[in-house]
Amino acid sequence: MLTGKHLIAGEWVGSAQSFQSSPAHGPAHSFATGTPAHVEAACEAAEAAFADYSAVSRAGRAAFLNRIADEIEARGAQITEIGTQETGLPAARLEGERGRTTMQLRLFASHILKDDWLDRRHDPALPDRQPLPRPDLKLIQRPIGPVAVFGASNFPLAFSVAGGDTASALAAGCPVVVKGHSAHPGTGEIVAQAILAAIQACDMPRGTFSLVQGGKRDVGEALVQHPFIKAVGFTGSLAGGRALFNLCAARPEPIPFFGELVSVNPMFLLPAALAARGEAIAKGWAGSLTLGAGQFCTNPGIAVVIDGAEADAFVAAAKEAVGAVGPQTMLTDGIAEAFRAGRDRVAAGTGVRAVLTTMCDLRNATPYLFEVSGADWLADHMLAEEVFGPLGLIVRVRHAAEMQAVARSLQGQLTCTLHLDDADMDLAHSLMPVLERKAGRILANGFPTGVEVVDAQVHGGPYPASTNFGATSVGTLSIRRWLRPVAYQNMPDALLPQDWAH
Repeated sequence: MLTGKHLIAGEWVGSAQSFQSSPAHGPAHSFATGTPAHVEAACEAAEAAFADYSAVSRAGRAAFLNRIADEIEARGAQITEIGTQETGLPAARLEGERGRTTMQLRLFASHILKDDWLDRRHDPALPDRQPLPRPDLKLIQRPIGPVAVFGASNFPLAFSVAGGDTASALAAGCPVVVKGHSAHPGTGEIVAQAILAAIQACDMPRGTFSLVQGGKRDVGEALVQHPFIKAVGFTGSLAGGRALFNLCAARPEPIPFFGELVSVNPMFLLPAALAARGEAIAKGWAGSLTLGAGQFCTNPGIAVVIDGAEADAFVAAAKEAVGAVGPQTMLTDGIAEAFRAGRDRVAAGTGVRAVLTTMCDLRNATPYLFEVSGADWLADHMLAEEVFGPLGLIVRVRHAAEMQAVARSLQGQLTCTLHLDDADMDLAHSLMPVLERKAGRILANGFPTGVEVVDAQVHGGPYPASTNFGATSVGTLSIRRWLRPVAYQNMPDALLPQDWAH
């Protein structure tokens, strides 16, 4: 059953004001509206819990993460029911995302039982070194303190209350305060109930986790500016993320802001691959482009091809494949409105020609396809801005040199993709140094939707894809965001962190 309240330090707390959810279908529910006072209470509880929670053994934290996964799975039917109502996502998508969420938790549980993430280093003392002796130095990664996490609109489970940011922070030994997304507050509360059950079962400090629902901009601002918060994880819009990033940097004690913001995830179709299997690539692109109504941060919105007969055939095949996709429900009314505004912006761009136009209204999305020359693309930087939804833009360049110019013009991306055959290797070699500077993940002969949660994954990239190009929000490397190295000089073993010896 939903309480409609915030979870703060193990207690369900109400508010004087409330807001109504806006489901795609099914009943609306009332939820307490968050305030800066709720943020204050949650942050104080997190700071009070930090010393004890960070001292919990790795085995204890692993058991806690596994128990959260168990509790989420036990509530699977509830999560699917309210999640589909709130977001409009199909049940199969929610169930798959729930599996990814629990898998992430279990992955971090197993990862912290290993030693490599601690990056332990030891330089023994050299008392006889001349002209001066060298002290004994030991280094190990340590948790930084309470972490703030902002839930994402497009992933109500995997990037929200118990998603990757929360899982990695808890694995690192950091308490978490989550600002829930108002698009799916019921889903968020049920997941918070699962975390609370795990806290109670594993006897963790009550301030280890808190959830604050709803609220105006001042709630998010209060969270990132609170002196007890030591880092922030965010997935969302460029405007919102940049505003919070600036607040983090302007604090008396600046803190890192790990924001995943925007990406158009361009694909480069090299000539031999285009000639040999352009139709198959077009069909695969259509599936990736329209997956989940295009509401993925890795949505491949741009396809770059060298103009000619093969490009004509690719455009025709893409039009047929994309045109077969029917209307889909978007996550919120606001996202649907932004999609239509993005469609209009692209359609009005310099030299843009419509390939496929449809009709969408209210909370529905239907796919769109446009094309533009490479020269016009390079002259109109707005064409490189993300449209969050099922809209594709084909950039028809004159030759390989112009394809390279398009690549060099890109802003930072989460992903870039090369579709290539053996005969394309020379052009691919010339593009790789450019793409390595543009993206966190480079694919060959695939599509970027579908982000594997594994050790070698990078989900981040140069700005504006993310605010910290040296970090990832997916995969086990993401735990490093919530750690900092501490060196211990001539320190007695009894005073070293327990992880040094275990």
